Amino acid sequence: MDLYGAQVGGRLEDMGSFDKYIGGSPTNIACGTARLGLKSAVITGVGDEHMGRFIVEQLQREGVNTDGVKTDPDRLSALVLLGIRDQEQFPLIFYRENCADMGLTVDDIDPDFIRSARSVVATGTHLSHPQVEAATIKALEIARKAGMQTALDIDYRPNLWGVAGHGEGESRFVESKAVTAKLQSTLHLFDLIVGTEEEFHIAGGSTDTIKALRAVRAVSKATLVCKRGAAGAVAFTGDVPDSFDDGEAGPGFPIEVFNVLGAGDGFMSGLLKGWLDGEDWPTTLKYANACGAFAVSRHGCTPAYPSWEELQFFFDRGITRPDLRNDAELEQVHWATNRHGDWSSVKTFAFDHRLQLEEMDGYTLEKGAAFKELCLRAALKVQDGQPGFGILCDNRIGRSALHKATGTGLWIGRPTELPGSRPIEFEPELGDDLGQLREWARENVVKLLVFVHPDDDAQTKAKHITRVKRMFTAARRNGLEFLLEIIPSKVGPVDDMTSATLIQSFYDAGVFPDWWKLEPFKTEAAWVNVVTAIERNDRHTRGIVVLGLDAPEEELAASFALAAKQSLVKGFAVGRTIFGHAARNWLAGNITDGEAVDEMAGNYARLCNIWDRARKDALEEVA
Repeated sequence: MDLYGAQVGGRLEDMGSFDKYIGGSPTNIACGTARLGLKSAVITGVGDEHMGRFIVEQLQREGVNTDGVKTDPDRLSALVLLGIRDQEQFPLIFYRENCADMGLTVDDIDPDFIRSARSVVATGTHLSHPQVEAATIKALEIARKAGMQTALDIDYRPNLWGVAGHGEGESRFVESKAVTAKLQSTLHLFDLIVGTEEEFHIAGGSTDTIKALRAVRAVSKATLVCKRGAAGAVAFTGDVPDSFDDGEAGPGFPIEVFNVLGAGDGFMSGLLKGWLDGEDWPTTLKYANACGAFAVSRHGCTPAYPSWEELQFFFDRGITRPDLRNDAELEQVHWATNRHGDWSSVKTFAFDHRLQLEEMDGYTLEKGAAFKELCLRAALKVQDGQPGFGILCDNRIGRSALHKATGTGLWIGRPTELPGSRPIEFEPELGDDLGQLREWARENVVKLLVFVHPDDDAQTKAKHITRVKRMFTAARRNGLEFLLEIIPSKVGPVDDMTSATLIQSFYDAGVFPDWWKLEPFKTEAAWVNVVTAIERNDRHTRGIVVLGLDAPEEELAASFALAAKQSLVKGFAVGRTIFGHAARNWLAGNITDGEAVDEMAGNYARLCNIWDRARKDALEEVA
């Protein structure tokens, strides 16, 4: 696990906060290749503790197979503290004394699991410990015998080989005959060997790079790929020539260096994509150099790596500014194509209402909070561990329910608007700078409802645009998805273009919601218009959920039938139709907790079934 200093430009001693990511070279490569469309797995060890579970869960979110991850009851997960001092200094401390991944043994290598792949990739650090070296060699020998391709990322870390101290985690090269001998004893096992010039120096036993490469060639027939920083990378498939110019190279990318940590793993991810797909070396090195460029321009290791779609966008459009992390268009593609979770269906019980509940007879804050826990119980009863269900819950009344919902598998939307405000105002608890978003659980989706209309006066329009943009920006800054809900019908007359016009105005302002929450339209033309507006601006959006507006079930069934014809509509978010009657009776003391839960669960389940039938009918109509 990586803990990355959030402050840039200071000493590691002075870091005040840290961002948590999965890390380690094999993990980074497994995630980087998965983002590029390869099927990847990692063989490693994690502790039987919170951080070990975080690593496994995050690997799974990234699409990495975790069948080879061993949970070690006796050791803690490995940890690294890192910082970005400047373009040349990146201090780091490894906490790897008897860590879980160094507890791997030959018994942890399953031959059938190895043979289920087409390539085994090893990193040099795990050749530094006899027990893990034996496990690594076993995996490689199984792969060689099965005719699979094998690769080595030398990834030399002197202090992990015991030739540099704990305070020298940043060091990338210390001469050691023992390390050279150990590496050279394994190099014959590989079809591809990758390293920086310094890493080939340790593998070849010479600080003259050409001599070092030739020393490696003397014991291995592998293709050698030498990374040369700003000078790019060169592949040697045969004898090593006198000059790098005589090797095979791919195009480089002139970008600003912000953070070199993890750049080699990004490079390796792109290289493996091209190599395993059978591309020529110039193309393969193009992939590798581009992935490395993304890595050095962003904060963190795994989070910086591109998706395949993002990589193609980058190639097609080119570089518009060298600091890629500040390229808004590229960052939007990066964000949108690396989101986690399958939310192709989102059937949502919305109980984020505040004013509507506060106005009911018998309401108190304590009773309101208790009722929202009953709403959550009803939602979980219908969900029953299945995917595709969600809730909308507030923090003002529903805080206890909101916190209990985390980790249940529900999609969780959380409102930020001051109820009924127009122009839009934010809940005071968010703070003047919206800083409270920093405290939100990462799975919470920022929901903002705006009562807005194309006929609004210029001042009102400007306030809405400015405040929506402010909330959208704050959500992105805190790694939270953003849902924008617009309701023009409460403001003025609407037609088939009203919502589409509003949607375009927000895109024009640079707002790219992950989700849209829209009114149920009465015509197919209105739906076609909003879908066209969204897809014209952002074909990576998560989608649309249709709201209920306290309509009876019969009306909702008709609106669902129309909405379900649009594939971009992923589901619904309905509240008072589900909870209104139960809330009034429960607050008045007329029904028990169990009766309230059963009533709401029944209402919610019926709406889910209505939606599912509408979607099924729409698909059959298309077929």
